Amino acid sequence: MHESFKALLPLIIPVGVSDYFELSSHKKDDSGIHFYLEELNSIPMEYQSNKLLSKGFFDEVILQDFPIRGQEVYLHIKRRRWLNQDTGKVVYRNWELVAKGTRITSDFAAFLKAISGYPSP
Repeated sequence: MHESFKALLPLIIPVGVSDYFELSSHKKDDSGIHFYLEELNSIPMEYQSNKLLSKGFFDEVILQDFPIRGQEVYLHIKRRRWLNQDTGKVVYRNWELVAKGTRITSDFAAFLKAISGYPSP
């Protein structure tokens, strides 16, 4: 990602999101501006003692965000999942723990609430 665009990212996505997600791409089309975010492959705190293997992502969730210059803005979010090799079960980041462990903005809280709507695997 170009450094000047990277500097603008905090103005586009909620504060705190870049701690857990990276911008994989973006585009503008007739429907608006689309930002594609993928969860980083960093082991969740609650599984630090387990052996985890990244197993890709859950289906993408699309959130509509505040417009920019009259353009609709959409965040396409892909949450990561891991195989816990100790138990054989699929695990993922517990966003309630993330919220409890940080001082979060209302935007980040809304973001966490929206992406927590994933069904349990």
